[in-house]
Amino acid sequence: MQELSTFELEVMHFFWEEGDLTGPDVYQRIADQRDVAYTTVKTIIDRLEGKGALKRHRSYGRTIVYRAAIQRGSTKMRHLRRFIDSVFRGDSRELFTTLLHDDQLSLDDLGYLESLLVQKRHDKDEKER
Repeated sequence: MQELSTFELEVMHFFWEEGDLTGPDVYQRIADQRDVAYTTVKTIIDRLEGKGALKRHRSYGRTIVYRAAIQRGSTKMRHLRRFIDSVFRGDSRELFTTLLHDDQLSLDDLGYLESLLVQKRHDKDEKER
């Protein structure tokens, strides 16, 4: 699948969070956050459909109801890998180092990261047995 632009990802989040939506539904949600024309939103929806990210689910009258055709998780991983490759030259350790040196991390954030690491280590140990 082709990569998604920032605006396309913004639109996809509405589908992932809310499910089936029409063009006017998406327009209303975006228009609440920024100044954008309906035709621009419809163009993005058409592009997402062309890329295989959205599919037509049903229609009533001339109104088409769309549904996400791609998973949020796989999309996040693809974009994260692209980000790591472009910003950190493919070195995920650099990403981790940068995150851990961020003074914005709270003790709760650090505890959450620790729990993720413990779980990942446990999962790896189980696979290797």
